[in-house]
Amino acid sequence: MPRSGWVKPATDRRLSDLVSIGLLARVFPPDVIDEAIEDAGRREIRNRVLPARVMVYFAIGMAMYSEGSYEDVFSQLSDGLSWSKGWTESLKPPSKSALFQARLRLGAEPLRHLFTKVVRPLATPDTPGSWFADRRVMAIDGTCLDIADTEANEAHFGRPPSSRGDRSAFPQARLVALAECGTHAIVDAVIGPCTSSEVELTRELMGRLRPGMLVLADRGLYGFNLWEQASGTGADLAFRVKSTLSPHHEQTLADGSWIASIRPTSGTGRGGRDPHKVRVIDYTINGDDRYRLITTLLDPVIAPAKELAQLYSERWEIETTFDELKTHQRGAREVLRSKSPELIYQEIWGHLCCHYAIRVLMADTAAHSGRDPDRISFVATLRIARHSVAKGDFPPSRNS
Repeated sequence: MPRSGWVKPATDRRLSDLVSIGLLARVFPPDVIDEAIEDAGRREIRNRVLPARVMVYFAIGMAMYSEGSYEDVFSQLSDGLSWSKGWTESLKPPSKSALFQARLRLGAEPLRHLFTKVVRPLATPDTPGSWFADRRVMAIDGTCLDIADTEANEAHFGRPPSSRGDRSAFPQARLVALAECGTHAIVDAVIGPCTSSEVELTRELMGRLRPGMLVLADRGLYGFNLWEQASGTGADLAFRVKSTLSPHHEQTLADGSWIASIRPTSGTGRGGRDPHKVRVIDYTINGDDRYRLITTLLDPVIAPAKELAQLYSERWEIETTFDELKTHQRGAREVLRSKSPELIYQEIWGHLCCHYAIRVLMADTAAHSGRDPDRISFVATLRIARHSVAKGDFPPSRNS
């Protein structure tokens, strides 16, 4: 039975058969999306006008065209057909209500599974700013996103306190991400309420680090338990810590750094836990700002103190990544549009998938041109990605 607002195309093909998504289809192939849908338990029995695969692309498209209405976003995704047919076919988009109901059926889990299946570090051995001592340089940090002011969103995500003690303007979701410094690709993420601490969400990410990574983090994320968990994965770490942290000195090295042991400073049973050996690097910037780093890289020949201190500035690349995501990709829309927690999660995973697709295009461009990815404009690439929707179509289901 046709849904309200649906206009049957002049051809025998359904509109959902013909959605065109260019770059998105290359980064997130239809068969991989089908696998993510099945992994999330959202495989469909009925043959719907707006099947789950189409709605996954639509969720990512909402991030690419963040200022557009539902109808505008779907029109952008389906305009490729009209373009490729020389504008001989005019297709009417489904109604806002139909798209909303299809989003609800899809939920957030297929997007999360898709992100987990597809994303990976993008740097090649030749990518500038991506490697130190044969380790892939990564950074971990958190940020908050303003979300639609609804009772459901506030109940689930909470509101941060304002500086004046009043209620903040909007509820917020908290995002903690692991990003590759050389390419700005977000390769792992955890999303939760703003009432969850950054450290609490980071704990989930720390357990998924891998050997061969060198992970940078700011002093707000240091804690003995997190350090123990992260170093136990085999990844190397370089964290800034508060100058008041006083590791037990064991040996001073030729480059001025020193070997020390750290122990938990709070918690029950802390006296019986084994210490961890670290290397401490103290330095100043402009003679004023004092920094203290601790690292698992104990050999000053492999990782000289001065070079590690210079490397730590790469941690700010994740701040630039958050700016790309929140300012440029999201555009003038400062608040995520979804009215319910489940769709907020779907929307954020859609934004993360969209950002990754853009970063894939930038990494490919940099590799082919022999340039540093940092020298390629994110805004210009986003514009090109939006134009890429006029390339190719895909079937609505695995059986087509």
